[in-house]
Amino acid sequence: MQTIFRTFILTLTMFTAVSATAQATTMSAKEFVQSTSQQILDRIATERTQIDSQPTHIYSLIDEILLPHIDFQKMSRSVLGKYWRRASEEQREQFVAEFRMLLIRTYSTALLEYSDQTIDYLPVRARPEATDVTVRTEIKRDNGPTIPISYDVYNDNGHWLVYDVSIDRVSLVANYRSSFSTQIRRRGFDSLIKQLHARNSKLKNQSVSSDF
Repeated sequence: MQTIFRTFILTLTMFTAVSATAQATTMSAKEFVQSTSQQILDRIATERTQIDSQPTHIYSLIDEILLPHIDFQKMSRSVLGKYWRRASEEQREQFVAEFRMLLIRTYSTALLEYSDQTIDYLPVRARPEATDVTVRTEIKRDNGPTIPISYDVYNDNGHWLVYDVSIDRVSLVANYRSSFSTQIRRRGFDSLIKQLHARNSKLKNQSVSSDF
């Protein structure tokens, strides 16, 4: 399950990294996925030597080309559900910051494990003018079964943003929602934030590793 989850996060990384010029208003969601996937794969190939010699370079790479294209606010609201509405503004801000850092660390590990997976892009079941779309893909691996992955994206003034990803019909948001809601019910919202902060602080002082 851990290996599948890393592949899951890796494909999210490949999907959402994009340059400003690639996000034309007329670009469809599927075209966006295809174009941006190739861009990030090319960037990884170009900088592989630097990444291998200096693993922490992954962080700046993610910050530069990935993070602007994930709607962390929308994702955080969905992950917390009813607890988002109950949280104070300060708690919301703290959670978004820690959740964002958690995903950065996960993306970093996934990028280090990239090994030339093949991506097939399936037909989009949505009208051409739709602004909220699910893009379905399949990740083909040499030594394992094909992994179906879908991306929920919406168009914000000409820019496609991701707000959830699903693998085998299990969403990233739903997975974290279950885990976080259990933590909040047992120990409270502030406890969840402290737990995330402690984990992120520990990882900050460690080298990028596939063990976390």
